Amino acid sequence: MILGNMIFKNIHPRTCRAWLSLVSPRQEPCFYSTVPPQPVPPLTQTLQGYLRALEPLLPPEELNHTRRMVQEFGRPGGLGQQLQEGLERRARLTKNWVSDLWVQWAYLESRQPLAVHSNPAISLPRRDYNDWRSQLLFASKLIAAVLDFRAKVNNGQLPVEYMRGKPLCMELYPLLFSSSRIPGPKHDYVARYSNSRRSPTHITVVRNYQFFQLEVYNSDGSRMTESQIHSQLHRIRSQSWKTDKEPMGILTSEHRHTWGEAYNRLLKAKLNQESVQMIETGLFSLCLDSPVMRISDEKYASRKAAQILHGGGTYSNSGNRWFDKTLQFVVGEDGSWGLLYEQATAEGPPIASLLHHIEEYCEMPDPKRAPLVPLPMPKKLYFHIDRDIKRDIEQAKQNLDILINDLDVHVFNFKRFGKELPKKHNLSPNSFIQVALQLSYFRVHSEVCPACDIASQRMFRGGRTEYIRSPTNQALKFILAFDDRTVAREAKLELLREAVDAYSELTAQALRGHGIDRHLLGLKLQAIEEGLSIPKIFMDTAYGLATHWKLRTGQVPTNTDSVMCFGPLVPDGYAVCYNPQADHVHFAVTAFNCCEETNAETMARTLKETLCDLQELLQPTV
Repeated sequence: MILGNMIFKNIHPRTCRAWLSLVSPRQEPCFYSTVPPQPVPPLTQTLQGYLRALEPLLPPEELNHTRRMVQEFGRPGGLGQQLQEGLERRARLTKNWVSDLWVQWAYLESRQPLAVHSNPAISLPRRDYNDWRSQLLFASKLIAAVLDFRAKVNNGQLPVEYMRGKPLCMELYPLLFSSSRIPGPKHDYVARYSNSRRSPTHITVVRNYQFFQLEVYNSDGSRMTESQIHSQLHRIRSQSWKTDKEPMGILTSEHRHTWGEAYNRLLKAKLNQESVQMIETGLFSLCLDSPVMRISDEKYASRKAAQILHGGGTYSNSGNRWFDKTLQFVVGEDGSWGLLYEQATAEGPPIASLLHHIEEYCEMPDPKRAPLVPLPMPKKLYFHIDRDIKRDIEQAKQNLDILINDLDVHVFNFKRFGKELPKKHNLSPNSFIQVALQLSYFRVHSEVCPACDIASQRMFRGGRTEYIRSPTNQALKFILAFDDRTVAREAKLELLREAVDAYSELTAQALRGHGIDRHLLGLKLQAIEEGLSIPKIFMDTAYGLATHWKLRTGQVPTNTDSVMCFGPLVPDGYAVCYNPQADHVHFAVTAFNCCEETNAETMARTLKETLCDLQELLQPTV
């Protein structure tokens, strides 16, 4: 099956039917007509940027070897020029020359588990309650808020967003609802059901590992009121007492090939087909979790973020997840709450807008009285579990617990200053934090490392993301000078400014569509598409080193005191997410325990010390 530029085959017949309904003649609003197409950067510019990015990471002799290889690739009439022309041709014929390639390569072809490795979690400030009654009240409000947001998307009432004065592509918003990832043998697929002739009108609620189909629209098409939803959640609670039910959701946490095989076994039974279909087609999922295991107040924020990310383990709430689902809202009995999302469809900025809407909506009273009409009982979803599926679940439980025990999550709120301090000194807050991260890594590991920060490409039609690479030459000079007592403060200040400005320039290039990483990937994939050997520059040791991202970072600036959390990209790396507020910054640092060289708590402690030292550099107390 072909949809856009993506080919789908070996799909289960039920999924095929969903895709066929997707291409119905119904017209959706155009969410990207006001933005230009994404440019293909000039080849020479990208190759020069690539070499500059390698300079802080490679010794001179290796760099010279790579430089010769890059020059050969980029010579007039050479292979690079041929592949560049292929990308430019692709740009003329498609909505976006790189987004589908990126989603396919980075997400759908990845075989790693979605739990920890891919799906980001956003943990929000704990609500002021600690009992199940308040949990259901808040969950009702949250559902109503999400439905209100969806109505604005469907009715074209969502205002166009802007970045640096430029309108952003809004097409991701309608894709957030009624969509799910489907596991496949070699790569996954994304099924979207919201464009079908009869759009789904239900959500999935899961509690104590038991899934329920909850209709959230009345027969006349109106949205249910909060009180209607609340009464339905009470019914679900009364039907979902702790039992020996198998945690079916655990299966979705597996290695994608393993889950794909189990998925096909699962769907052999008609009962399972129907239940899985309800989960996949639902507008979104709501996970009603038991309380976060509380050890100390100091570690609660870390535990809370970890539980939203992966459920806390098979003896906790991991069975309440369906990791393939695009949107999963988590509401705990202890006031914890947040969101888990699947990245093939969703991205940080649209998710942040959704959460901002939820928080604003939750401050308002319920605007509607519940109509006096009987409501249908929420439908419990049942599964037929044979010996093979039972074995699959047991294996998935073991593997998920191993993965969860391997991940160290450290969340903290840095309160000494926020984004106003660097702004006061005419420094970009994000670039300032990026330099601080590189300095912190150097202090822990005595070297700089390849790092990627995520930049949005939504200022282009169908745009997704680009990487901003660090360190830069300017950052390396600053890092080497900072702890050298023989270097004067004024010199360190100047080096800091140069490092921050260099990173800001890389950011500006990425926002103009002139980043280097998606372009390099496009050239590599274009060679494969043309049936050519992979070019030597991508087989070079330098390319492997430069894309072994030991520091995966992400800024999700929101109006709320939330923090994003996800796992590192490589076994010996870190992931650092941050949310800068005016006078404080929320951080989440993760690392894998299996690597003896990395430690999330050490990195977090060093980052705090580094930020304090940089504050002292900018504003000496003596």
